[in-house]
Amino acid sequence: MSKQVQEVETIFCHEIGDDFLVVVERDGQRLFRAKLGLSETSAGPRPAKFRLKDGSSEEPRQPDEFVELARRARRIRISEQTSRAGRQKLMEMFSGYQLEDKAKSVRTCRYCASAGEYSPITTDTAIKDDNDWICHDCARRELERQLTYAGGGEVSGAAKDRLEDLMMEVQDLERIVNLLKGQLDPDLTKFDTISATTDEVDPVRVDSLDLHPDLQALLEDRFDTLLPVQSLSVENGLLEGDDQLVVSATATGKTLVGEMTGIDRVLKGEGKMLFLVPLVALANQKHEDFKDEYGHLVDVSIRVGASRIADNGNQFDPHADVIVGTYEGIDHALRTGKDMGDIGTVVIDEVHTLKEDDRGHRLDGLISRLKYACEQRAARREAYNGAQWVYLSATVGNPEQLTEALESTLIEFEERPVPIERHVSFADGQEKVRVENKLVKREFDTESSKGYRGQTIIFTNSRRRCHEISRKLHYSAAPYHAGLDYRQRKKVERQFGEQELSAVVTTAALAAGVDFPASQVIFDSLAMGIEWLSVQEFHQMLGRAGRPDYHDKGKVYVLVEPDCAYHNSMEMSEDEVAFKLLKGEMESVMTHYDESAAIEETLANITVGGKAAKALNDRMLGNVPTKHALGKLLQYDFIDGFEPTPLGRVVTRHFLEPGEAFTLVDGIRKDAHPYELVADIELRDADL
Repeated sequence: MSKQVQEVETIFCHEIGDDFLVVVERDGQRLFRAKLGLSETSAGPRPAKFRLKDGSSEEPRQPDEFVELARRARRIRISEQTSRAGRQKLMEMFSGYQLEDKAKSVRTCRYCASAGEYSPITTDTAIKDDNDWICHDCARRELERQLTYAGGGEVSGAAKDRLEDLMMEVQDLERIVNLLKGQLDPDLTKFDTISATTDEVDPVRVDSLDLHPDLQALLEDRFDTLLPVQSLSVENGLLEGDDQLVVSATATGKTLVGEMTGIDRVLKGEGKMLFLVPLVALANQKHEDFKDEYGHLVDVSIRVGASRIADNGNQFDPHADVIVGTYEGIDHALRTGKDMGDIGTVVIDEVHTLKEDDRGHRLDGLISRLKYACEQRAARREAYNGAQWVYLSATVGNPEQLTEALESTLIEFEERPVPIERHVSFADGQEKVRVENKLVKREFDTESSKGYRGQTIIFTNSRRRCHEISRKLHYSAAPYHAGLDYRQRKKVERQFGEQELSAVVTTAALAAGVDFPASQVIFDSLAMGIEWLSVQEFHQMLGRAGRPDYHDKGKVYVLVEPDCAYHNSMEMSEDEVAFKLLKGEMESVMTHYDESAAIEETLANITVGGKAAKALNDRMLGNVPTKHALGKLLQYDFIDGFEPTPLGRVVTRHFLEPGEAFTLVDGIRKDAHPYELVADIELRDADL
């Protein structure tokens, strides 16, 4: 021990039971540990036993060796976790050897001290743990243990880093652990704030517009000037018939851009307006809105699918002035050869649907087929000049590229009317409902400066979960999903609009466009069915929080269940996805084709355009392998030359994928019951 004695830098003493743990260090490295026992003598406390520790064994040494170590040490430190009596005994002993000037009480990490490590901490570096203080390393290990306990599994690096950063910031382990239990500490849950922004745009006066007098009078009764995005659109050729891609946040007024030019062209005899949306619920809502606002000026009809109609008794009228429809509804009209007359304006709402794997190719194909139909009609009728195209979206990651692909003018407005606070909290599936209940109550009990109570949209991933959550909320709430009929959905929309409901609980599939003026959005799940949300979908949904005419700010709460996935095919966990979405950049909007999608769209293009099918394929945004698709269509007996066979016509009219078509054909040949056929298709889709 002699060499070690000569080179001792620090002796650290920590009380353990009736004895003391002694740690001897040099250059920050531990040389050895020992156990020191004191006894009372006439001269005061003195070393009575001194044993070197090696694992669980102890090697007895002479007590005087400790005294020699203490004399040669540069400093002696006594843990503050040592009792007052223990510190007093040690200081009396060191004083008896004239070593009191070296000895000093210091705050140390109790975990390290118990493990035989000397880890001094300060007010700036310590982390509070109950009524004690621990070092950063031990706090991280304890947090990791709590994360494993709370989540039942591994937590992603992003979530762990976020929690560690918060712990270091607030220096309190218990507050972080409480966050894992679903407590809503606003200083900890707040991730960031998306600031309100206002681009400087000179407003266009409504009375300066060259609109049909009836529409001009209607708009002048509603407001004096256009909103910024509307003004930009008008200044860049909207009313001169220019095609436009309008990209602007939710609630900035971009829908009126399409309405204004569409209704104007109808009233001036320049063709009807098609207003197209991705979902039946959106079509029903827009249909009602258009009837209320413009029904005294124009005839309004709706087309939402192959044969489905809104439950209000209105039949589809292909000759109406305004047709509100789903993409598939209008596409079905094209595939079945319905004549919709002169089309003056086509408004494609939620055009970012082009990037979706399951529906993007159908919108891409529809745009190509509808443009072809308008061009063919213009070639036959000199009085018809074709259609103006207006594409609308709140979220596009590549607006310039998409604008060029759509051969349009970009109208991009970056304004965020109200700021949005984004929060992240951690909770398991059952705990989430308790947290949601607290958030909904708190928001509904708050009134904005505009006089509106706060209301909430809760997004989840299944219809069953919609009902489960809405039943458990203490304040009045309602589920809202595609499984409800038209009247049920309209009732929920009315109740929410009249502030009779504190919240609606809806599926992510209905995120886009549904007009619920909510101040708060809660993500109960970050999945849409069994697929994680994209950054674009996430931003589309959180953008529903906060309306300038209703609220002072929007709030978004992302409720994360660590190590959670909703299907074994999901590669990431919910905590990983959460921070990817919060930090991620918007994805590009482009359509991608697999073999099935290429076959479906090529067959539809042949049905509509015959030999022009290749040209229709070539003008689509996605890269369609036309030659391969034609070969497969011939192989499957879906086409004969450039004409669809009877089988091919049925397949395209019902939007069937090849696999679905073969399942049906095989079942029919085997005289299977219709229920069995439906079950086979559902099971087939579930296996994909």
